[in-house]
Amino acid sequence: MTGVRRAAGCAGTTAPSGGTTLLVIAKEPVPGRVKTRLTPPYSPRQAAALAEAALADTLDAVLRAPSRRRVLVLDGAPGAWLPPGIEVVPQVRGGLDERLAAAFAGCTGPALLVGMDTPQLTPALLGPALRPDAWLGCDAWFGPAEDGGFWALGLAVPDPALILGVPMSTDLTGEIQRRRLTDAGLRVRDLARLRDVDTAADVAEVAARVPGSRFAAMARTTGTSLEPVGTGPLPGDGTGRAAR
Repeated sequence: MTGVRRAAGCAGTTAPSGGTTLLVIAKEPVPGRVKTRLTPPYSPRQAAALAEAALADTLDAVLRAPSRRRVLVLDGAPGAWLPPGIEVVPQVRGGLDERLAAAFAGCTGPALLVGMDTPQLTPALLGPALRPDAWLGCDAWFGPAEDGGFWALGLAVPDPALILGVPMSTDLTGEIQRRRLTDAGLRVRDLARLRDVDTAADVAEVAARVPGSRFAAMARTTGTSLEPVGTGPLPGDGTGRAAR
């Protein structure tokens, strides 16, 4: 790829000023629309409850991390799971690459984007990309996922062209995306490798890593009484609302 300039604010010893915007790209946790690979063994309602818990944990980590702005790029409508202090903007239509690119296009200055599939996220895991010196000698941050994708992408200059056209949801997505950055001449630093929650095995593994999280609590609730797909009440507080 040509024509993408290295971030001027990152060259030499001068970092971009004003801090970094934190973006979370997510779907409204509606049964049948999120975490469909969890069904079966989970019902659509249980899968949505797990998605809501993962999103709540992610937003909590974002709120506790230092940033200039905190923005939820949402497909759907906000619910009771949305805490104060986070802006909401709608996702554009199109493929995932187009939606990610549009999320960055709405930013000025450095931006770091994460998804809703890593409820084990903490401010410490985000920390390297959010330190005052995070962009010194660095143009991009990349968070690889164990399934071959990526869970975080940070750009000193949020250029949508760095993402558009990258095939998403494949075993090679992360490799292709990172190569897109380096082929553009950007200096890339890596964040920790994390496991996305896409399958029932992922639920068990990630919940075990963060036993005190909302996600782990919901996994314990759903795991004790798996119901036939598409039937039964939503695990939670007895009102049809997912527990937090």
